Amino acid sequence: MAEVREADQIAHDYYAMGYSVSLINDIIAGNAMDGEEDVDKKARVDRNVRHLEFMLAKDDWGNESMTASSNAVAAGKAYIG
Repeated sequence: MAEVREADQIAHDYYAMGYSVSLINDIIAGNAMDGEEDVDKKARVDRNVRHLEFMLAKDDWGNESMTASSNAVAAGKAYIG
């Protein structure tokens, strides 16, 4: 049976996706995890890419834009290599 999310859960999940998008973009831009090892940055990006992919696979988003999340996934994958 497919998961049924209420509107407030959908809104919360969408909001949380924004944190992953921001973190991925900030790490790639060099604005986050300053002083951390490259392997740690890539691991963090990978975890957030996987989170976004999991969330993007849900089919009950309604009319929420997934452009930023999709772009972050593509950028994150390119960064990870």
